Amino acid sequence: MKTFAFAKPATVAEAVGAVAAEPDAVFLGGGTNLVDHLKLGVARPDRVVDVTGVTSGEIREDEDGTLFFGAGVRNSDLAANTAVRERYPVLAEALLSGASAQLRNMATAGGNPLQRTRCLYFQDVTTPCSKRAPGSGCSAIGGATRQHAILGASEACVATHPSDMAVALAALDARVHVAGTGGEREIAFEDLHRLPGDTPERDTVLEHGELITGFTLPAGPWSRRSAYRKVRDRASYAFALVSVAAGVSLADGKIGDVRVALGGVAHKPWRATEAEAVLRGARPGEDVFRAAADAELAGARALEGVDGGNAFKIPLARRTLVAVLRDLTTEEPNR
Repeated sequence: MKTFAFAKPATVAEAVGAVAAEPDAVFLGGGTNLVDHLKLGVARPDRVVDVTGVTSGEIREDEDGTLFFGAGVRNSDLAANTAVRERYPVLAEALLSGASAQLRNMATAGGNPLQRTRCLYFQDVTTPCSKRAPGSGCSAIGGATRQHAILGASEACVATHPSDMAVALAALDARVHVAGTGGEREIAFEDLHRLPGDTPERDTVLEHGELITGFTLPAGPWSRRSAYRKVRDRASYAFALVSVAAGVSLADGKIGDVRVALGGVAHKPWRATEAEAVLRGARPGEDVFRAAADAELAGARALEGVDGGNAFKIPLARRTLVAVLRDLTTEEPNR
């Protein structure tokens, strides 16, 4: 592990300033991802700035019906919150499907969506990886691709985003509160993460020194009738091969509104707008569910690989989305 300077500021402004002043400085929240990368040599910062206790740990319901939670909230506390469980069950389920209880007790809401890919080649500093070393190439192409992207990939990177929480936030139309040297701003969560293109080293649209301070979830009837389903190799402590976050509202026998996002399939949480367009206003049924899945996956591309590749992900994503929609339109919402 490379030696680095350590700072523990007292305010958000001090934390932002400390990172912005040093090109190779990073924020430290729960440390559940960064510490691993420090040990592996993937992350080699000159300065680590601890924001534990600096960002808010508050969860509150506002008068306009929205829910705010600070970036310092632990994942376990967010998943256990009554308002989250009742009004946004998709988020509680996504949080509880991630990692282990011990890690959820450490991981923060602000850090979880910013965790980096678990691609084997990204984490192995002896192999070329354009995400880790820009321009060096993508060792995954033609290599082990079973875990990798079927949507939005590029010649520079085929890795997937690992966060379960992020898929739920994408489906919930969350807003991200950010502080930087230029002041505060809000970003639609759907726009926070980037597809790789030819600059896969940039995971998000955040500028260096910008710090996530919190999130706002809108109120909507579709958020109560929502669910998260994760398909993985083992029952716990495994990343998604495919996951689906979805919420629907029903009116007069039709789908009034709908939100869908996919995980495990792309470099970012994948908002399924093509599927939503098919579903919105339609009568729920297997045919329309399959049509929605087909519309979203029309652009999916499988990768060959020494491990058999990931062609299985396309029908798996289709079946998982259909199953989630079936359950949401035939069962009573969580209350």
